[in-house]
Amino acid sequence: MTHPSAIPAPIAMLAELTYRCPLSCPYCSNPVEMAKKESELDTATWVDVFAQAARLGVLQLHLSGGEPTSRRDLVDLVAGARDEGLYTNLITSAIGLTQRRLTQLEAAGLDHVQLSLQGTDAEMADHIGGYKGGFDRKMQAAAWVVEAGFPLTLNAVVHRQNLHQLPQAIEMAVAMKARRMEVAIVQFHGWAMLNRDAMMPTREQAAEASRIVAEARERLKGVLVIDYVPADYHSDYPKRCMGGWGTTGLNVTPDGLVLPCHAAQTIPSLRFDNVRDKTLSDIWYTGAAFNAYRGEDWMQDPCKSCDRRKLDFGGCRCQAMAIAGDASATDPVCVKSPLHGKMQAMAQAFSEDDAAPLVYRKSP
Repeated sequence: MTHPSAIPAPIAMLAELTYRCPLSCPYCSNPVEMAKKESELDTATWVDVFAQAARLGVLQLHLSGGEPTSRRDLVDLVAGARDEGLYTNLITSAIGLTQRRLTQLEAAGLDHVQLSLQGTDAEMADHIGGYKGGFDRKMQAAAWVVEAGFPLTLNAVVHRQNLHQLPQAIEMAVAMKARRMEVAIVQFHGWAMLNRDAMMPTREQAAEASRIVAEARERLKGVLVIDYVPADYHSDYPKRCMGGWGTTGLNVTPDGLVLPCHAAQTIPSLRFDNVRDKTLSDIWYTGAAFNAYRGEDWMQDPCKSCDRRKLDFGGCRCQAMAIAGDASATDPVCVKSPLHGKMQAMAQAFSEDDAAPLVYRKSP
């Protein structure tokens, strides 16, 4: 286990306030089996967790779900986080976000709003989100967000069915006066794995998405910052997942489990501590799940002897689990993995004309 003195403090925490959500997005990365409303942390417990996070060193608090506006106490939660000096970012579909509630959130000290985008028109957005009328409500809420003066980030998860809309999505972000855009090619974790056949982009689509993002970044310098998550299954080297396991951030689930990453529950060998039983500090520094893949001691070859191990930390543990069946294996995205060819073949097995039906997520 890494000695606590060698472990940096986290700078960000994702608070998954609830798994309830009006949308049914098939790319959802939340667990297939989700915590029920009855098991959610109450207001006082969440505010105490925020206080612990601030003492631990967390600076940024991302309020997510599910749909965080499903929590009736959201304004109180934002106020509690603000009292602890945390920068608060609301990650929302904006469906159900009224102008009155937005005004209350502003008064409570909310700093930033991150809005999800399922498509650039009502037909596509409602098809992917599984919620008729959602697009129009989202656009209205976005206008309220900008009018209130909140910095706005637009988050677009793109995949085989909507990648052709990426140029329009970028232009929409500019027109909506967003300051930042996150373009993420779908990551197959949690529920999304059930829709891999329906959403896997083709190699040509993945390459075109990278070209479009590169061109837009150059053209829109000083206007829009674009973060980009490329298609794992079509890459040659893995991403630096979470900045390195247990190094920069942590997730708290609706029922209080503390995770090193959003999809960590897909690794069956890990056992996660709960904020109801232990302090956040104890969990961060000494928790078995957080120390499982910290540093380099856990690595197998070729990761253990690779010069890139300090750049990507072996890639994504959850992806290694999903494809290799071993969370300690080299991420199959990497060309040095013996399973890289298998992963590439899996990606190429789907053509742009494939029409596998979407399996929609349902709220617990």
